[in-house]
Amino acid sequence: MPDDATSSAHQRLEAEGQTPKTETLRQLRQLAEGGDPTAQNDLGWMYQNGKGVPQDDTEAIIWYRKAAGQDYAIAQDNLGWMYQHGRGVSQDDVMAVQWYRIAAEDGNLAKAQDNLGWMYQHGRGVSQSDTEAVRWYCKAAEGGYSAAQDNLNWMYENGRALPQNDAEAIKGCSEHH
Repeated sequence: MPDDATSSAHQRLEAEGQTPKTETLRQLRQLAEGGDPTAQNDLGWMYQNGKGVPQDDTEAIIWYRKAAGQDYAIAQDNLGWMYQHGRGVSQDDVMAVQWYRIAAEDGNLAKAQDNLGWMYQHGRGVSQSDTEAVRWYCKAAEGGYSAAQDNLNWMYENGRALPQNDAEAIKGCSEHH
């Protein structure tokens, strides 16, 4: 898992499949086969997206699972996404929520917190709860994930689990922890 000092910018680079310390697919594969969870996640991303390798969701799942098994939060979040969308695995919202929750709680990954909020907002794999959605969106927004702020704004604009004025909405985030 990335430690708390891992920047959002670095998380975005990793989530986009860009391992800063490697230059070639051969080097990336060597690192992945050697057990490096960042390289395993990135190789999974490459297979998922067909970047530099043939697109293969099943192979992506294999590499994501290896990295997730080493508590690598970005890979855990990626597994959640694959389950949510039925890519390389049977579509399963409950499994998606489980992987998002691990990455959100244990890994403190803002993107996973946002994804978990979305699942609560829409009642996918969990009982629908605007309160829980806002709680997770708040955590993600506080972690610097801009999409979570957009989701909070939508919840606010639509009167879902947020007070109807800006000062109270901001205060509301701090009360969700």
